[in-house]
Amino acid sequence: MAHIQIYRSGKGRIKMVLPYDPELIAKIKTIPGRRWHPEEKCWSVPDSDGILDKLLSLFAGEQLEINSSRQPAWAKPPRRREVPNQAQILEAMDQELKLRGYSAKTRRAYLGHLARFIRFYGKEPQDLGEAEVRRYVLHLLEERKSHTYVNQCISALKFLYEKVLKRPSPVVNLPRPKKDRKLPEVLSRAEVLRLFEAVSNLKHRALLMMIYSAGLRVGEAVRLRVEDVDSERRLLHVRQGKGRKDRYVMLSEVALESLRDYWRAYRPTKWLFPGQREGCHLHERTVEKILKQACQKARIRKDISVHTLRHSFATHLLEAGIDLRYIQEMLGHKSSKTTEIYTHVSERNIAAIRSPLDEIMAVRRAEGRESDRAELANSSSDIPPAGTDSRTKVQR
Repeated sequence: MAHIQIYRSGKGRIKMVLPYDPELIAKIKTIPGRRWHPEEKCWSVPDSDGILDKLLSLFAGEQLEINSSRQPAWAKPPRRREVPNQAQILEAMDQELKLRGYSAKTRRAYLGHLARFIRFYGKEPQDLGEAEVRRYVLHLLEERKSHTYVNQCISALKFLYEKVLKRPSPVVNLPRPKKDRKLPEVLSRAEVLRLFEAVSNLKHRALLMMIYSAGLRVGEAVRLRVEDVDSERRLLHVRQGKGRKDRYVMLSEVALESLRDYWRAYRPTKWLFPGQREGCHLHERTVEKILKQACQKARIRKDISVHTLRHSFATHLLEAGIDLRYIQEMLGHKSSKTTEIYTHVSERNIAAIRSPLDEIMAVRRAEGRESDRAELANSSSDIPPAGTDSRTKVQR
């Protein structure tokens, strides 16, 4: 049963908010003058005599909510709708996340989801149940939020109810949207070279080279300390990467030379790449700006981020024939399935497959050459021997 909201827009039309369903949309399209409003994510029909009766008949059996106001009750969340205990709820959530060792980045994301959920209803979470959570998730999907975003929101609410409020989770029976399976953008080797040649600043050049040459995450790169560089063993010590795991990665000779030039000029002490504020490392957003400027100078039109350098590192290793297990270890992936995505963007694997069109045309060309040779052989048999006159025959 679909939940459909019907309300008057005040402009001679009746608007409807409903979940995406081909059957429901097919019914709407039977109404003359219907219109889709992408900015509001709703349909509208002319407000004529008998239209409400027609809609009630058309969507009989569905859960209809008729509202005479100009906006549906949950079409858009209110801008400011805090509850009295909101700060205490968020604080309790944050403390529980800290106790369980969640990273600062994850804590910020979870707290943001919780704050938006509270403001949406203007009620405390303990007063809301499965129906309200399901409706909120549908709202996010109708707002065209990515499936990754929605899944993270569900995880945040699950943590809240199970770990903080100590009550049965209202998301147990809630289906999760399918994860987006997007292939990563990858730079070619020539583009990587152009990128580095476009960077003149020693610090910026060394930083980008370190990220690409070792496949680092941007957060791992900016948190490198001077003592993490082992120049004798050609290794980098990555401390507390994603999942709070330490690992060692390769240190490129070219990147090391660039790092030495940078060190002689800047002499960093604590952080390998310090920021403008004393005692702080370079901010991740600053690295994104550095890369963006370098791409503009190098005339690279692809829509990339710093993480693209990590994708390019893994893909280029795979194309060079490095075993996927070693790549997984260097990237710090927990599961090999995460690393296997690079097999889909590797030129080596794709280039090894020959299109059936090429096979068909190759056979056709071969047949054509055989036919030409046969025709040439037949025509050459009609040519008289040298020294004879083909126009006359001597009679004896």
